[in-house]
Amino acid sequence: MARLYANENFPVEVVERLRALGHDVLTTHEVGRSNQSIEDDAVLRFAIESSRCVITINRKDFMRLHRLVMNHAGIIVCTQNRDYAAFADRIDEAILQSGELAGQLIRVMRGNLV
Repeated sequence: MARLYANENFPVEVVERLRALGHDVLTTHEVGRSNQSIEDDAVLRFAIESSRCVITINRKDFMRLHRLVMNHAGIIVCTQNRDYAAFADRIDEAILQSGELAGQLIRVMRGNLV
């Protein structure tokens, strides 16, 4: 399964469900980096150093970073979805469909995969 790094504003309920699905998910809170207004490029840098794919609902900034930094372990940008189980299931499905995450930008939209 995937090694993921959940950005600060990512729902903990989705993180827990992804873990239940077998993914290795680390959160900014768990590494002592929450509530510090860490810049997005620093989040991506930590994910690269940790060989983890970023999962975030901060779509625009991370889509921009994907264009600037191509040697990352993957970036999954999502729309907010309060149906946390469905949200996690869509992320899991996108990961399974993508194969290798490294260098990829994957979009998970509410209601469908894009």
